Amino acid sequence: MKKVKYISMTVLLAAVLAACGDGNSDANDNASNQDDQASNTNNASTDSSYNTEPDENNQATENNDSINDDNSNDVVEENNNQENSDQENNDEQTAEADTEPMYEMDGPTVRPIDDADAEVVLLTIDDAPDNHGPEMASILQELDAGAIFFVNGHFIQSDEGKEQLQEIYDMGFEIGNHTMNHPNLSDLSEEEQYEEIVALNDLIEEVIGERPRFFRAPFGVNTDYSKELMEEEDMQWMNWTYGYDFDPDYMEKEALETIMVETELLTNGANLLMHDREFTMEALEGIVEGLREKGYEIVDPASIK
Repeated sequence: MKKVKYISMTVLLAAVLAACGDGNSDANDNASNQDDQASNTNNASTDSSYNTEPDENNQATENNDSINDDNSNDVVEENNNQENSDQENNDEQTAEADTEPMYEMDGPTVRPIDDADAEVVLLTIDDAPDNHGPEMASILQELDAGAIFFVNGHFIQSDEGKEQLQEIYDMGFEIGNHTMNHPNLSDLSEEEQYEEIVALNDLIEEVIGERPRFFRAPFGVNTDYSKELMEEEDMQWMNWTYGYDFDPDYMEKEALETIMVETELLTNGANLLMHDREFTMEALEGIVEGLREKGYEIVDPASIK
């Protein structure tokens, strides 16, 4: 009986020990699993931290690159602005040099300043734009020959006349004042002379945007008052050295070509008078070529002081 009890106690003790062994194994397994989870969590945290740092560095690098690019663009823009400013200054200096006066008027005669070529003549076209002004301007432009077109106000009252004046001006020709209605100024009062001269200056400025620098009195008749007006208006008056297209003997192409080039009045600085006439237009090319064959160049009115 005691032997049976002993065996039972032994079996019971073995069962208890077995149960304890299983619990320890589960606990160990659970502990091991928890360690693995913790390790995985730490690894994940480490990986996350590792991955975040390069992103932040990359973002900072990108920001620095953007700032550097902006600074670089600012420097380039400043350099371009400086270059543009320098170019503008150079252009202005070149323009000033190009327009530096080379000649001045001495009565009707063109005189060189300093070392300018003395063997020149000045071409002038009166009574424009009548019927052939733009055509004469075109011929002279093709010949690279400058001229002053002295206009009458009664020719530019109409839209057509204004358009012709603008066309002549746009081809690069100097526009001069030849009075509104071509009167003899000695027959007019001072008020009337003022109207003939200053009103035309106003009209010309209205059309082309600038006032004339030169004045030629009809028939070459200037008065004391008209000369006073020249000073007030900052203008120069001029007559001429010679002209022939108002003489019936020279109112055709060949005769006019010959006399304008062969006359004994042709000298350095001569001021040549012509008019807006068909036969003068036809003779114009031959006159310019004949003058150049004799060694005379055509002075650019823009170079006159």
